[in-house]
Amino acid sequence: MVATSQPLAAQAGLRTLQAGGNAVDAAIATAAALTVTEPTSNGLGGDLFALVWAGGQLHGLNASGAAPAALTLDVLAGGDMPKHGWTPVTVPGAVRGWADLHARFGRLPFADVLAPAISYARGGYPLSPVLAANWARAIRSYRSLGLPLLEEWFRVFAPEGFVPAPGALWRSEAHARTLERIAQTHGAAFYEGELAGSIDAHARATGGLLRAADLAAHRSEWVTPIHARYGDHLVHEIPPNGQGIAALIALNVLHGLDLPDRRDDPQGLHLQIEAMKRGFTDAHAQVGDPRHVPVDVERLLSDGNAAAHRRFLGETAHDPATRAPSTGGTVYLAAADDQGQMVSLIQSNYMGFGSGVVVPGTGIALHNRGHNFHLDPAHPNALAPGKRPYHTIIPGFLSRVDGTPVGPFGVMGGFMQPQGHIQVVLNTLRYGMNPQQALDAPRWQWLQGRAVEVEHALGAQISRALAARGHDVRVQLDPGSFGRGQIIWRRPETGVLEGGTESRADGHIAVY
Repeated sequence: MVATSQPLAAQAGLRTLQAGGNAVDAAIATAAALTVTEPTSNGLGGDLFALVWAGGQLHGLNASGAAPAALTLDVLAGGDMPKHGWTPVTVPGAVRGWADLHARFGRLPFADVLAPAISYARGGYPLSPVLAANWARAIRSYRSLGLPLLEEWFRVFAPEGFVPAPGALWRSEAHARTLERIAQTHGAAFYEGELAGSIDAHARATGGLLRAADLAAHRSEWVTPIHARYGDHLVHEIPPNGQGIAALIALNVLHGLDLPDRRDDPQGLHLQIEAMKRGFTDAHAQVGDPRHVPVDVERLLSDGNAAAHRRFLGETAHDPATRAPSTGGTVYLAAADDQGQMVSLIQSNYMGFGSGVVVPGTGIALHNRGHNFHLDPAHPNALAPGKRPYHTIIPGFLSRVDGTPVGPFGVMGGFMQPQGHIQVVLNTLRYGMNPQQALDAPRWQWLQGRAVEVEHALGAQISRALAARGHDVRVQLDPGSFGRGQIIWRRPETGVLEGGTESRADGHIAVY
């Protein structure tokens, strides 16, 4: 089974499974296809994180990149970190992440795994509805910026005559050739070969700081996943520099509370929102790149820390006095095979297409992940050369306390992600929903201070009840900001897989 936000990408994973590949092969095939079939949210120039259940244990991969050696606080000269252009571009880690996952767990030849993505890029494919809407929004946004550096982006993603509407065809021969070089070299060309040279040359010619030496120095990191307990289950996340710990802190706070029996009880939703604020309070203050600054994960996930946070929870909403989250753009996929291997994988260009920088002749759209750096030099997440930023993308995994795996899950979408994680987990474990119900249920999203956005399907009565508890409730008619999730659960007694896919996206579950 493969579940993701694009039907053609899910089919790429399915074809890989049917060709004898395992769940990791299928996940890589799907991820590569997503760079073609959903470039509005990810690309070859983005980052990746993954959780892999294999060999009776859970493995974590941090494939996020660091700031270039020349990117320092002095470069900003006291100004803000921009969203577009070269400045927020950090080293892309996704391609090396594919290669490292394949080297450790893959079964099929790497070139075979990337073949569906190459076919989609060269032959073209029709846009699906949500994809088309996001693409059109990006074109309007980039046109309003008027930046000369975006000219290559328009040549690739908005060529003459192309109108991003449902059913419109898009193809990129440059993207196909780049994928072929990645396939032939097991990703090495991106970091040490001709593709690295193209990235370096474009940066030098247009004022960028990313260099071939930065790409050559990049390595993925295998990490030990962290977890929190809820009931008789464990929820697993990637450790910092990711923000998965925010979801775990919130779950620890909620684990000590008696939540109402109904999922749509306003008191229960109030407590979830308040607990999530506490998770963000810790994450925004203390999460950084542990290679550069200490992050006391054990203390943050301790019972004592959870108890301290519960003292902030009352009958009315509180202002956590932490920075307001921003938006993002991400793809998530879950994959499982018939041998018990399961993958939770997420990759992103961050804000939609990312920085807007596209390397000529390659189709490589570079992310703007550096926008998440803090500009206070005393902050754990302060910008520094060779340092990875606070990262929003977080794959999730659920198991039982006895060690039995349940399966991968995730909710993409910037700072919505840990909020989506706790809602999906509670929908599943506390309120007994199946995967599709857990994803379809109306969502809330803390914005800042006491401001909370809710989907209109939550209903006026519940929204008024939250407002009566002091929440500044804003009803959102567009579901796009509430994240897009996927779930696969495995029944231990039979091996039967249960999947759910996002109704707020062009989601699809491919299964045989």
